Amino acid sequence: MAKNGWDREVDLLVAGAGPGGMTAGLVAALEGLDVLICEKSEQVGGTGATSAGTLWIPNNTQSRDAGYPDSADDAAAYLDALIIDGGADERRTTFIADGPRVIDDLVARTELSFVACGPHPDYRNNLPGAAIAGRAIIPEVFDGRLLDRDFVRIRPPINEFMLLGGMMVAKNDIVRLLGRWKNVGNFTHTVKLLLRYFVDRLKFTRGTRLVMGNALIGRLFYSLKQNDVPIHFGEALEDLLMSEGRIAGAMLKTKDGLLRVRTRRGVVLATGGFAHNQAMRETYMPAPVPIHSMVVAENTGDGLSAGKRAGAALAPPTDRYGGLWTPISRVPRNDGTKGLYPHIILDRAKPGLIAVNAEGRRFVNEAVSYHDFVEGMFSAHKSSPSIPCQLICDAQFIRKYGLGNIHPGTTNLNKFVRNGYIRTAPTLKALASAINIDTQVLTETIVRHNSFAVEGSDPDFGKGDTELNRFNGDPDHRPNPCLGPIETQPFVALEIWPAELACSAGLETDADSRVLDQESAPIPGLYACGNDMNSIMAGTYPGPGTTLGPAIVFAHRAATHAAKQ
Repeated sequence: MAKNGWDREVDLLVAGAGPGGMTAGLVAALEGLDVLICEKSEQVGGTGATSAGTLWIPNNTQSRDAGYPDSADDAAAYLDALIIDGGADERRTTFIADGPRVIDDLVARTELSFVACGPHPDYRNNLPGAAIAGRAIIPEVFDGRLLDRDFVRIRPPINEFMLLGGMMVAKNDIVRLLGRWKNVGNFTHTVKLLLRYFVDRLKFTRGTRLVMGNALIGRLFYSLKQNDVPIHFGEALEDLLMSEGRIAGAMLKTKDGLLRVRTRRGVVLATGGFAHNQAMRETYMPAPVPIHSMVVAENTGDGLSAGKRAGAALAPPTDRYGGLWTPISRVPRNDGTKGLYPHIILDRAKPGLIAVNAEGRRFVNEAVSYHDFVEGMFSAHKSSPSIPCQLICDAQFIRKYGLGNIHPGTTNLNKFVRNGYIRTAPTLKALASAINIDTQVLTETIVRHNSFAVEGSDPDFGKGDTELNRFNGDPDHRPNPCLGPIETQPFVALEIWPAELACSAGLETDADSRVLDQESAPIPGLYACGNDMNSIMAGTYPGPGTTLGPAIVFAHRAATHAAKQ
């Protein structure tokens, strides 16, 4: 042990090496601080590594330069209309005003690089101030080979999102792969992807062409290495240490015992939230409390628990703020485990699919955002069992669009029937029996839906009525890109459950990411970002990148504030 009872001493300790923690550590180092990042697991990235990697940043430079201008005033109006019970929040104002500057600063001083998503509607695009384009950016493709032996430190995406056992593909790649025979450009792109992947596998355990969340994490990790910022793996936040009313350091738990780290400027909590803390799930999530989570297993509320013991205020217990949701299907794996496949954009909005509850009735617009779809499940479940629900389609739908983990073009469904992923039947009556739903009700539901498909309008739930619906539908299908008949045997059912992509409730903070006490005063030397910070969105989901955008911005603000102390 070092002198004065401390094992280490740094300016700033960052607990957690996810997107927020890595950004905070990187910016603090650029500002001249002596930084240490401690990470509970043996890999960087957290849930951010398995995400789409999109950032929601209104009025960003990348979109404006690409011809998609935005307005800060419009973004503010949109959030004001969306967050009806969140009250005025200085942090939201700060986020909108400072977001573009933060991204520009990171691009200028680090290996981070972003491109505009172009058209990508906000998720409630019927509200005032909503945008069709200009607010979503994604990280540029990153070459994981630059990390050399440290490439294994990047947490991989979920297995179900990789092809050929280890090749990452982005949304645009999927389009070109599926259309590889349509033109020379698509064919050439496909060949290049495959050649790169096969060469990668000669040296690495998976493909090194990183996209989506892996690209974001790869770029952050590479930037940290370029700036000699240390990450200590296998070191978890055990507790915060206080002296004379301020944070003096932290206790870290390692395989060799406890370590005391003294901090001159403070501690940044970025441990990823409480997704795998059952007591907190029961406090903050709606009933029935979801049994599945897309969040990495290490996120057990370490930052929130330590902050609370240090006197920090947490979000009030309400199921409104618990999670940011996605519907998932459970994918049987060869080893006997089950993967979780998030139904984000690829199937629900396409024509020829409906969602039904245990009574066999539709209960939601299937083409709404993943978050709103699950909120629809919770809402409907209060009056009729809707958790789990069933996605219903036919064989023709799967051949054209795929379904969850079943890729487009699949004609033989036997494998997926045998492993229990889907149920199929030659008639609607037989399918209803297989999934324990009233035959007459399910048949009536599908007959009614099929009539809507012919008419091109859904008077029950408005599927296809919004820009977001149509964006994720099939633009070549008429008259409604989201409505098509279910009529070709075999008929198919897939069981769907709710799961959170991220936690929304967390520690109360101010606009500089300083953690607040019970009297709303900053606790000196304590910061929080990412999912340890109570979300500025108050349990809502305005658009793609709702979690990562604020995580990056407020991590940057935490670091710059600490550097000025």
